[in-house]
Amino acid sequence: MIKASELRDKDVIDINTGQKLGNIVDIEINLEEGRVEGIVIPKETSLFRFFNKDIEIYLSWESIKKIGTDVILVDFKDREA
Repeated sequence: MIKASELRDKDVIDINTGQKLGNIVDIEINLEEGRVEGIVIPKETSLFRFFNKDIEIYLSWESIKKIGTDVILVDFKDREA
């Protein structure tokens, strides 16, 4: 089992390019089904990301391929727009 706070400390890495996409800033949970739907990472580092949702990237839970000790590996091309 992993805590949400532990997920936020891990780097999110695209498995296709090896590029660091950022760190999780939010987690979307479906309360009716009791499961995680996806994660949100900032598109760019910005002080204004809290005011503008357009500069965030949503990744479905299915895009996550592996949660490791230090990183979360994602298939960025499978992301939802």
